[in-house]
Amino acid sequence: MRIRYAGNTHVGMKRDHNEDSLFLLPEHNIYIVADGMGGHASGEVASQMAVETIVQFYKDTSEDEDITWPFKMEKGRKYQENRIIAGVKLANLKIFEAAMANSKQKGMGTTVVATVFHDKSIYVGHVGDSRVYRLRGETLTQLTEDHSLLNDYIKMKDLTPEEIENFPHKNVIVRALGMKETVQVDVVSEDPVHRDIYLLCSDGLNGMITDEEMREILVSSNEELEQACNRLIQLANQNGGNDNVTVVLVQFLED
Repeated sequence: MRIRYAGNTHVGMKRDHNEDSLFLLPEHNIYIVADGMGGHASGEVASQMAVETIVQFYKDTSEDEDITWPFKMEKGRKYQENRIIAGVKLANLKIFEAAMANSKQKGMGTTVVATVFHDKSIYVGHVGDSRVYRLRGETLTQLTEDHSLLNDYIKMKDLTPEEIENFPHKNVIVRALGMKETVQVDVVSEDPVHRDIYLLCSDGLNGMITDEEMREILVSSNEELEQACNRLIQLANQNGGNDNVTVVLVQFLED
């Protein structure tokens, strides 16, 4: 398989600093987006710590397959599923401990979506409301489920589009790295099809543009990934740019 990729981040139109982080590591086929939260510069610290910890865990486990993992493997899961869960859990623990040790970083946290391609499959580890979508042909599908108060309400109650639009706590997430000593990591895995494009983003993108607008940009970009990244960010900013916006695009190609 071959992987094409592009990524970019922007502070947006309303914030004075960027708390998002991204990491592209093609030699290990791992691509990550994290959206930090916390006062002062703590959000930046948390998101950067998340991506760096996951990447380092993958490097360590690639170089030494017998290395002792920080967490036990979950029964019934594939090795690669357990690997991404362990990396994300380790990032959570490091952020939590750093926040406990430094009063200035108390309460810091971050969302994360990490995608790994291995042996013609993709594995997505995910905590929070950053998202992964897949464009197959001209169909855009959201693969992750938001860990947000709004999504919990949508699942519990049959909210109308108007109620969803006017929901007062849209930005409240119910699961993030750093909130507790342990965290539940959702994993999605599938076998990609030739020319599939995976879109990773912070909520600064999907909060400002619709899924249909995303789909149209990806389809019309004619697989020019860098151009598509920039157009997505540009549209989010044109629509208000209320938050930092980060986009990573990864395309799967069969040799």
